[in-house]
Amino acid sequence: MSLLKKLAGETVIYGLGNIAGRVLNFIILTPYLTRQFTTGEYGVFSTLYAYAAFLMIVFTYRMETAFFRFASQAEQDDKSSDEAIDTALKPRKKPNTNTFSTATLSLLTTSLLLVSLLIAFAQPIANFIKYPEQKEYIIWFAMIIGFDALSAIPLARLRLESRPIYFVAAKLTGIIVNVIFILFFLEICPKLAETGNALAQAVYSTENRVGLVFVANMMGSAATLLLLLPLYLKTKLVFDKTLWTSMLRYSAPLIAVGLAGMVNEVADRILLQRLLPGTSEYVESQIGIYGACYKFAILMALFTQAFNYAAEPFFFRNANRADAKQVYGQVAQAFTLIGCLAFLGIWLYIDIFKILVHEDYYEGIKIVPVLLLANVCLGLYYNFAIWYKLTDKTHIGAYIAGAGAVVTIALNLALIPLIGYMGSAWATLAAYATMCVLCYLLGQKHYTIVYPIRKMLTYLSIAIALYFVSVPIRATYGGGSWVVYGTNTLILMTFILIIAFIERTVIRDLFNKSD
Repeated sequence: MSLLKKLAGETVIYGLGNIAGRVLNFIILTPYLTRQFTTGEYGVFSTLYAYAAFLMIVFTYRMETAFFRFASQAEQDDKSSDEAIDTALKPRKKPNTNTFSTATLSLLTTSLLLVSLLIAFAQPIANFIKYPEQKEYIIWFAMIIGFDALSAIPLARLRLESRPIYFVAAKLTGIIVNVIFILFFLEICPKLAETGNALAQAVYSTENRVGLVFVANMMGSAATLLLLLPLYLKTKLVFDKTLWTSMLRYSAPLIAVGLAGMVNEVADRILLQRLLPGTSEYVESQIGIYGACYKFAILMALFTQAFNYAAEPFFFRNANRADAKQVYGQVAQAFTLIGCLAFLGIWLYIDIFKILVHEDYYEGIKIVPVLLLANVCLGLYYNFAIWYKLTDKTHIGAYIAGAGAVVTIALNLALIPLIGYMGSAWATLAAYATMCVLCYLLGQKHYTIVYPIRKMLTYLSIAIALYFVSVPIRATYGGGSWVVYGTNTLILMTFILIIAFIERTVIRDLFNKSD
C-alpha cells in the first residue's frame, strides 16, 4: 500500500504540474487562439504539430526509455555489489552517471545533425507539406524539436530520481514563457507597431501572425532547456560506447513503437488534410474544428500522461520486489476506476467546458466521448505494456503498436471520405482498444500479471452504460440546461455509489486501518 501511495503522490504532483500547464494552455491559449484565428488558420497549427510529433520520435529515438532501463539496472547492480563489498573499501559512485552522460551525448550529436538537415532542406519540406510560402515554419519547428530533444534525458532523470517538483517546474516554466510571448507578439507588438516602433514593425505583420505562435513555442522550449542545464553542468560527460550500443539495441524497436504511437495520435490530422473532400479552405477549417475539440480529450490525457510520467520509472524501480506483479495489478485497477470517473465527469459537464472555444468550433463536440474512451484504453495500454519493457522484448511492443497503426490508417482511409473527422475519432478508439487487448493477451504469455480484469471491465461497462443514459437526456432538453446538469449530477453520483458498493470490503478495511 505504501508503494501505491508513493505512486499516487508522484502522479498527483505530475498531474498538478500538467494541469497547471495545460490550464494555461487550454484555459487561456485555446480560447484566445480560437478567437484570434479562423478555423482554417487553426488547422495549420493542428497539421504542423502533427508532423512535429513524428519528428520528436526520430530526434529522441526513445533514448529516454532506454535510460530508464539501464540506469535502473545500474542502480540495482550497485546495491547488490554494496551488499557483497564493504562500503568502506568501495567508493560509492552516484548511480546513473555513465548512463546519463552517454544518452545525453548521443542525443546532443544527433540533434545537432538533424536540426541542420531540417534547416538546409526547409524549402523542399515546406513544399511537401503544402506550405510552400512558409519555409520559416520548418526552421522554427526544427529549433523547437531540437530544444525538446535535448531536454528529454534530463527530464527522464528527474522522473527516475523521483524529483517531480523540479520536473514540473521546468515544464511549467516553458509553458508560461510560451504564453507570455504569444500575448506579447499578438497583443503588444501590434499596438507598438501602430505607434511607429521600428522593432515591433520588424517583428509583427498581419501575414506572419501564425508563425509568431511557433516562435513563442520555440522560446518556451528554450526556457525549459535552460532550467535543465544544471543537470548537464554537474555531470562529467563520458561516452561509453559499449553501453550506448546496448541502449540503442534496446531502444530501436521502441522507435517503431513511438512512430506507430504517433500514427495513432496525430496521423488523423495529416490524413484529413489528404482525404477530406472539398476546397482547401474547407479542409483546413474541418481540421481546425477537429483539432480544437480534440483538446477536450486532453482533460483525460492529463491524467493518463501524469500517470505514465510517474508509473514508468516506478515500474522499473520496483521490478525486483517479490510482490511487484501484485502491485502492478492494483495499479491497473486503480487507473481504470479513476479513468472511468474522469470519462463520465468530463462528458456529463461538457457544456461547461465547451465555452473555452469559440462557437464556430461547437460542431466538433460530438467527437469528445469517443476520444475520452480512447484515452482510457491508452492508459490501460500503458499499464499492460510494462511487461515487454521489463523482459527486454521491446520488439513485441513494436508489433503491437504497429497493429494499432494499421488499424488507425485503415479506418481513417475508409471512414474519412464517408463521415469526415468523426471517422478519425472512431479510428483512434479502435486503435487504442486493439493495442490494449493485444498487449494484455501477449503479456499473459510472457510475463504473467494477475490483473483484476473482471472488476476493470465492470467499471468500464457501468461508465459506458451511464453515458448512454445521459445522451437522450441531453438531446431532449438541450445542452447547458439546469435539467441536464441536475440529471447528469445524479448519474455521476450513481456511478460513485455503485463503485462504493462493489468495493465496500476494501473501503471498510481502509476505515478500520485508519481507526
